[in-house]
Amino acid sequence: MTFPFGNKEIKLGILGMTEGNAHPFSWSAIINGYDKTEMERWTGKTYPIIPIYLNRQPEETFGIEGVKVTHVCFTGYEDIEMARNCARAALIENVTEKPEDMIGEVDAVICATDIGSEHVSRCRPFVEAGIPLFIDKPLTDNEEDLKTIVSWVDNGAKIMSSSSLRYMKSLEPYYENKYELGKIRCILSPMAKYWETYGMHAIESVYPLLGAGFEWVQNLGTYEKTMVIAHHTCGCDVSMPMGCGFATNGITILSEKEAFSVSDKDSFYSFKKQLVEFVEYLRTGKPDHPFSETIEMAKIIIAGIRSRNEGNRRVYISEINER
Repeated sequence: MTFPFGNKEIKLGILGMTEGNAHPFSWSAIINGYDKTEMERWTGKTYPIIPIYLNRQPEETFGIEGVKVTHVCFTGYEDIEMARNCARAALIENVTEKPEDMIGEVDAVICATDIGSEHVSRCRPFVEAGIPLFIDKPLTDNEEDLKTIVSWVDNGAKIMSSSSLRYMKSLEPYYENKYELGKIRCILSPMAKYWETYGMHAIESVYPLLGAGFEWVQNLGTYEKTMVIAHHTCGCDVSMPMGCGFATNGITILSEKEAFSVSDKDSFYSFKKQLVEFVEYLRTGKPDHPFSETIEMAKIIIAGIRSRNEGNRRVYISEINER
């Protein structure tokens, strides 16, 4: 199929999965609909939030017009047996043993895994076959793979990547209309789990408020308990405390004129908007945000890791090269 796809029917393949992340189940369900019994059976114990937020939705909120997840493949943390479970739960017709078996069968692929160091190897067969990709956050967590992915895009690969928290229902209005705030001085963006995997949620939820221009990153914590500060050239510092078992209360914004917190529990809205934007990219060739933003945010992740590994020093974004 010639890119962009226009109004043609789109067949998607989905790749998974990694420990602690069941996006292939939930994202496929958002697109295809789902079997409630099978979804509860395979996610209810280990990933209980998934059936909770899916079951809250009326039937008409499921589906994206003209799009189906038709193929699924799991490698790594889980294998073909769990992929078959995902297929039953999310009404996917085909399960493949190898990712490459999707080539020639699907129009685009969603790499629904959150270990950035695996994304180059997972996505390479599809890039080489000319298949457009959505890569889950983070795009990558190391400089060499960032160079590889950017070279792919420079040479015509169609790749989009984002965190679902870019599409927080409660924060979105501030992205375009924040004039009443004046200059934003400080943002507190706490997040659960680890910097390598979930740090992008903390970054990308607030990135549209500030835009490009992050200057340096300092990680004052450890792998288990992170405290990252990212400094923007506008003068704003973004503080991102993280750790397993963290309970968070949303994002706190301190500006010249206001101080307030924004929280959001509507995971379905965020995930569906993220998927809708990828489909819109497939249809029009126009992403909802420039890839240069994704590159800068990947550099923030890489800088946070480098800072932690090098004595908690301040790491400048300019130290990290994408080409």
